[in-house]
Formats: sequence, C-alpha cells, structure tokens
Amino acid sequence: MLAAISSATLLGVRGHPVTVEVHVANGLPAFNVVGLPDTSCREARDRVRAALESSGLAWPNQRITINLAPTGVPKAGAVLDLAMAVGLLVACGEIEPELVKGLAFLGELGLDGSLRPVAGALPLVDAIEEPGVVVALGNQAEATVVGPEILYCVPDLRSLVRALRGDEPWPVVTSIPEEESLEDDPDLAEVRGQRMARFALEVAAAGAHHLLLIGPPGAGKSMLARRLPGLLPDLTQAVALASSRIRSAAGEPLPNSGLLRRPPWRAPHHGASAAALVGGGSMVMRPGEVSLAHGGVLFLDELGEFAPSVLDTLRQPLEDGTVRVSRAFGSAEFPAQVLLVAAMNPCPCGGSGAPGGCRCPESTRARYARRVSGPLLDRFDLRVDVQRPNPLDLLSGDPGESSEQVAERVISARLRAEERGVVANAELSPAMVEQAAALTEEATQLLKAALYAGTLSARGLHRVRKVALTIGDLSGHQGPLNADLIDTALSLRIDPFHPVGHAVG
Repeated sequence: MLAAISSATLLGVRGHPVTVEVHVANGLPAFNVVGLPDTSCREARDRVRAALESSGLAWPNQRITINLAPTGVPKAGAVLDLAMAVGLLVACGEIEPELVKGLAFLGELGLDGSLRPVAGALPLVDAIEEPGVVVALGNQAEATVVGPEILYCVPDLRSLVRALRGDEPWPVVTSIPEEESLEDDPDLAEVRGQRMARFALEVAAAGAHHLLLIGPPGAGKSMLARRLPGLLPDLTQAVALASSRIRSAAGEPLPNSGLLRRPPWRAPHHGASAAALVGGGSMVMRPGEVSLAHGGVLFLDELGEFAPSVLDTLRQPLEDGTVRVSRAFGSAEFPAQVLLVAAMNPCPCGGSGAPGGCRCPESTRARYARRVSGPLLDRFDLRVDVQRPNPLDLLSGDPGESSEQVAERVISARLRAEERGVVANAELSPAMVEQAAALTEEATQLLKAALYAGTLSARGLHRVRKVALTIGDLSGHQGPLNADLIDTALSLRIDPFHPVGHAVG
C-alpha cells in the first residue's frame, strides 16, 4: 500500500516541491520519516496520530515509512503534516487515490485535528506544480497572491476528508477586506526646523542614496529617519511580490491582501547578531533584517553601538543588493535592495560639537570612531550633521512641508531616473554616470580640488556625481551638472567625526 502526495518545503525564501511518499506494510508497528527531515518534521508522527484519532479516523497498527523526496533537500517545520496525514489515509484505503489527484496539501496539524497556518505560505504555494492547493484558513490571503487555479481553505482534517469523499461541499473561500498598510507613516510636517536634514531626507528618497545622520541626543535624528518611508513611492508589483515573499518566509504579518504595497521599515536593535542582520541559521536559513527591509528602509539607530564585525557584514549586501548564505547542506539567496539610514552620536557621551560639551577622552573618541569602518562609511552617499533645532522653531515655528508635498517631488525625480533605465540614480553604473551626469568646467575644477586634497576617493567621486544628479532632478535642472550642484552634494558628505569640511571617500 503506497501513496504519493504533493507538498512543498521552504529553503530560504523559496519554496521547493516535495513528494510525500507513504508506505504502509505489515510488521511491527512503527512510524519512520526519511529524506532529511529536521526534528520538528520528525515529530509529525505524534501530531498526525493524534489528529487522525481526534477526527474519528483509524490509525493503522502497522509499519509506516514516509519518504520526503527529493531526499537531497532538507525539510524543516510542520508544513508537511497535512500531506503525511492525507498520504496515510490514501495508503490505508480510507481515501481513493483519484480523489487527491491534482491536489497539493500544505499545513500544520493540531492534536485536535485542526489545520493551522504555516510560515512561508506564499513561496510554498508558488512552488506547487499541481493545479489545486489545500491550505489552512489563515493562509488564504498569501495563497491567493500567487493565484493557483484551484484553492481550498479548510479548518480541520475532518472537514477535508468529508470534502474529498464528497460527503459535504468544500468550504467557501470568502474575500478578505483589503487594508492600506500595516501601519501609517508619520508626517514630515511634524519636524520643526532642521532644514538641511529635511533636504537630505528628500535627496535620499529621490535617489535611493544611503543616509547617515550624526548629531547629539535629542536632535531629532530618529524622528527624521522614521518619516523617510512616507516619502517613498509605492512598491512596484515585482518588488512587492519579492518583499511579501520574504516577509511570509520569516513568519511576519502581511496586510489582508497578502501583498505589501508600501515600503517596509525595519529598525533592529544594536545588539543584533550578524545572522539576525543579514540572515542565516543552521538547518533553517531565515532572512535577516536587511532582507526584510527589501524595497524599503533599514534604519540602524545608535550605529556606533553595533558590533563592528556585524556592521561589516552589510558591505556586500549594500553593494550587490543580495545576501548569499552558504551552509554545508546548501545555500540560499535573499534579496536585499534597501535604503540604509543610520543615526549616531559624534562621540560616546553625545556632547561633541558643543563648546565644552564633550566629556570623552581623546582615546575614547578615537576608539568610537573606529567602530564604523572606512569601507562601510564610504557607502553612505549622504552624511549630515544634525544639531539641536532652534528653540524658536520648536516653540513658534511654522510647520514644514508635509510628506505628501515632498513625495510628489520624489516621484518626479524617480521618473527622470526611469528615463535613464534605472529605478533611482543610486543604481547608475559608472558608464551611465559619465553619460547622465556630465560636468561643467567649474564643476570639474571643484571635484579636481577635492580629489587632490584627498577629501574624495574614486568611489566617492561617482557617488557625489549621483547625488548632484538627484539634486538637479529635484530642482528640474537640465544639462551638465554645474558647480552649485556639486558643491551642494559635497556639503552633504561631511566627515562624521569632524563635521567641518568634506569627508574622505
């Protein structure tokens, strides 16, 4: 007595089809699962037995062997519970094989026979090759996103068996009211003063330029950063699907529609490990914070408090837009196209810059500066000094432009970038920079002086030109970049530990 049931397993953020082969034979009662299952997958034996008995179905007192093919792909979690139970019922003759033909089964079984939703339903359903899929009610929204031909959502094992046998109709899949987003973005109009920082925020949103905010505590760095997602345009269909796939694989909540439309916001604590930040794991490889922020903003508050080794793991993802995790049993690739925003104090005590304000010894300040490596610092196109706002601005100043007003200019700048063949100017290759960001003679001399003075590297030269191009797009500038645009771009690239002057890199 043999049965083969279609299902899927999760590896990274991608689903892989799995065939659950169930063999029931005479012999000493046993239940063995083979095919690289992890501990939680092997524990399906107890869940399946209890679910069958709670649903009024017979448990075969025979030798049961379950093979999860292909055997070279590791299987983790309880997503194969339902497929094992259905395969067991088919192998024992409780369900005719023709009734499950063309169907795949995904779901975790409770001891009472209930069907529970699983993490990663979106990529799992997307990997299914059969036209029909059976999932738990809680996975309906995610399963609908990838649009299987036939979708059945059932509450428990008893209802599934009755529907397969034709004793009762399949439960009706009802539509779920769509919501705009998981949370509203705060408005930029709430920020008083901070003219230069607000402008840097607009440039970062328009060109997807990484931004570093440096200033004393209470200056409003975190408040500014939190308003950046509200300036960004909605996600494209491709990015929305990729971002939703990542969030689903990580078990994070999704909107009722099952698809993210607004750019995500992630702000990990400075005690996060390298695996938490870029992804990883042993048997189960999970996406990290940089991947969960795909298409949106990754905010690192108190940048100087992160472990330097953890921060340096971001260098390759920021450059390539992808995280590649390799382990002995396999590898996984996670998308990581993010807009990185970081905030930090100029020194450990936070008083640096004010006359007599810093209480840190010179050695402490030097050690603090070394916590952010030069190569990582060089990846911040914008580095802005954020001082405490003027008291008059806080008490009686007029509110600034709203996020909606600024977002309109950001969208216009992004449309100009699309005419160059990229989503944002930060993605321009060196060859494209030479074509799109031509320089006037005065602008060339300004950059030449910075290069000879050692305040600008070759990488920094291209990044300054991209920032100047974004500033020109925001203002409607046409033609070669002039000296004013280059000078503004250089003024937005300070040395974070010596704010006066331009930074090296």
